[in-house]
Amino acid sequence: MKVSVVMGIYNCEKTLKESIDSLLNQSYEFFEIILCEDGSKDNTLQIAKEYVRNYPKKIRLIQNETNKGLAYSLNRCIAISKGEYIARMDADDISHKDRFEKQMSYLESHPECALVGSQAFLFNDNGIWGIRKTKSDPFKKDFLFGSQFIHPTIIIKKAILNQIGNYAVSKATLRAEDYDLFMRLYAAGYEGHNMQDILLNYREDGTTFKKRAFKYRLDEAKVRYDGFKKMKLLPLGLLYVLKPLIVGLIPQKVLMLFRHESLESNQFDETNHPTV
Repeated sequence: MKVSVVMGIYNCEKTLKESIDSLLNQSYEFFEIILCEDGSKDNTLQIAKEYVRNYPKKIRLIQNETNKGLAYSLNRCIAISKGEYIARMDADDISHKDRFEKQMSYLESHPECALVGSQAFLFNDNGIWGIRKTKSDPFKKDFLFGSQFIHPTIIIKKAILNQIGNYAVSKATLRAEDYDLFMRLYAAGYEGHNMQDILLNYREDGTTFKKRAFKYRLDEAKVRYDGFKKMKLLPLGLLYVLKPLIVGLIPQKVLMLFRHESLESNQFDETNHPTV
């Protein structure tokens, strides 16, 4: 088994099927899917069980007794994974058909690379409305401005992930477990690469912005401080520690408007969407 796809699932009955189907439709074959159900109150668990019945050799399901959060759920998936690589996927996103094929080809031809991500289309219930772009080869200093990888696009070497302690489970990292992970990865001397291919449709709508309450901005500031300290980006990094707090003072409607205008400026040809 080459790749283990890890996915925390929680109250995602409306999107889970499309997400899992996009994985089952991959052109790359050598992977397993591990779902961790995190105390959902809708039909998420029933949907997951149905997929396990239909694909017993491909999909495994574990459950948390109570809601524990994404980092805890992902660590449980990683602990029982069989793959040499760990791939991320969220239950409301869609992987393009050639995602794993392209990413694994890159990783196996670049052994010095610890993880690989990609670019992503942004979409909501009305369809694709923008593109999220990331730098091809981020440096430590780039993390001053924010996370340099789109979390559900990444594939990372399991041995390296284990070496840095997997995901940190804490109040501070509740909404920034990926940012924290990537900074710890770079602090340990590893680096990653973002393919310039668009390999995922990333759901971003009004609900996404509602998740970013001010209390989570305070937690992100702590994650930033700890990460910048580990990467030896202080004292310069102190200026950037305040960024989430300043952004958090902006009304969400205004923030969403600016966000959409910025991302919609990345034009794309609708006739050339990759197959999903």
